[in-house]
Amino acid sequence: MNKNYYAILMAGGVGSRFWPVSTQDFPKQFHDMLGTGETLIQKTFNRLATLIPKENIFILTNERYNDLVFQQLPDVTKRQVVLEPAMRNTAPCILYASLKIQKENKDAIMIVAPSDHWIEDERAFANNVQQAFNFCENNNALMTLGITPTFPNTGYGYIEYNKTSDSNIKPVAQFREKPDYDTAKSFISQGNFLWNAGIFMWSVKSVIEAFKNNQPDLFNLFEKGITTYNTDFEDNFIKDNYGKAENISVDYAIMEKSKNVYVIPATFDWNDLGTWGSLYDKLEKDDNANAVVNARTITEDATGNMIRTKANKVVVVDGLQDYIIVDKDEVLLIFPKAKEQDIKKVLQNVKNKFGDHLG
Repeated sequence: MNKNYYAILMAGGVGSRFWPVSTQDFPKQFHDMLGTGETLIQKTFNRLATLIPKENIFILTNERYNDLVFQQLPDVTKRQVVLEPAMRNTAPCILYASLKIQKENKDAIMIVAPSDHWIEDERAFANNVQQAFNFCENNNALMTLGITPTFPNTGYGYIEYNKTSDSNIKPVAQFREKPDYDTAKSFISQGNFLWNAGIFMWSVKSVIEAFKNNQPDLFNLFEKGITTYNTDFEDNFIKDNYGKAENISVDYAIMEKSKNVYVIPATFDWNDLGTWGSLYDKLEKDDNANAVVNARTITEDATGNMIRTKANKVVVVDGLQDYIIVDKDEVLLIFPKAKEQDIKKVLQNVKNKFGDHLG
């Protein structure tokens, strides 16, 4: 394997729309959401390890999840786990990890990948990433993988690429915010819009240059610690300075401001597993279109439901259509799939009424 290849596996999110399974203390990336025998972070790590040396896969997560990372990825070393002492969105942590990697290997080519995505054709994924790496080795480029839209989704940002390009590596014209339904329909009809999957590739030199040019304050904050990175003094510097970083996404910080941005339309199926409904879409269904994880079910006049419990729990459902039914310890959630975006709000109400320990 190419020793210059690195990965930053993003594993710091809370995944509150998967409550009550996903909680602040034990978020979704550390659960086997699909019932495959592997948690999402394990599945993502193994996918990246087909292309990238295992020792070059860095796990970027909040410090409260440090023990969970080592429990689920016992082969990783302390060097590979990059801890955020505060939540500051994706730009600060990516810059921090990139400076650490550059100090170790100035020729590094990197992928930044979320830990909670579902990708079925892993060989196609590896081929797309390899193509991007080849391009980044020879060009000053910030690259992303875009997903060909299958319907006018209003929950994703979109990437508009240059229509005139014949190459399958497309120059990006602009990033577009999450649209309303009519705008999303118009994007799809134009034929040169992709869903933004939040998967990025670049050389460490290119990404740090982009931060230096577009986010000088953020760059200067983290660059001050360069002498401490990969030493025993790093933790103290980060504890003292990380909280000063602006709360900003990598999209806003550098991708939308840079002129050297390219996208590859992905050749693999993808789902960001952001909600119970998106999980339902990817699971096998029973004869009544119910998706079941772990439970043993008896259903009558019950269709289109997402049912998840602890292993082998018996669940009887009669007269429910298109509901989320999730049983976890002290919480039972029975909630319409059509309102799944409101689960965050419900979680806050539960915390307010019954205490933070439930979320």
